[in-house]
Amino acid sequence: MTGYSLGHFLDECETIATINEAPADTVLSLVPAMQRLISVAVDFLEPPHLRPDPRHYARNLVYAAEDDSLSLFALVWEPGQWTPVHDHGSWGVVGVFEGYLEERAYMRVDADPQPDRDHGIDLQRGGLVLLSPGSVTTFVPKPDHIHVTGVPEDRPQAVSLHLYGRMMDRFHAYDVAAGTRELIAAPHFEN
Repeated sequence: MTGYSLGHFLDECETIATINEAPADTVLSLVPAMQRLISVAVDFLEPPHLRPDPRHYARNLVYAAEDDSLSLFALVWEPGQWTPVHDHGSWGVVGVFEGYLEERAYMRVDADPQPDRDHGIDLQRGGLVLLSPGSVTTFVPKPDHIHVTGVPEDRPQAVSLHLYGRMMDRFHAYDVAAGTRELIAAPHFEN
């Protein structure tokens, strides 16, 4: 799509995030912008945005708002790389422009789920979404979107863009067997 740039996308995102109070309205309004962006992604991503990491999926910072209200990362997924089971504590919009990204959902089924509790968390596996090139997905907090994302060993590398409604420098990682969660630092490269 000629004429659409990262700058246009970021301007749209800032406007939409400012005028929408509800996270669900924000992500709904941002889907068309993410679709436009991933159609031209190769035009603005630079080599540092696309570098993989052999140890884990790579989170390469593309943009961070000065007030930490938005962040955009290019994630590079090598075969066999997965996130931990996690949530975001934020709204988000994800677009895939290379490869296939798999998302496996989890649902809290605690007898008395309290969102701020870090123990006694009972998670059950939910459905699976396979995101192909050109796909866009969204999530909102409260209830948190709990999932694991990655690329199985038998699939090629995937690259995706992740826009968050805050600086995504930490998230809750869940230990499903122990029924606990912990706030951890998110791995990423500064560009």
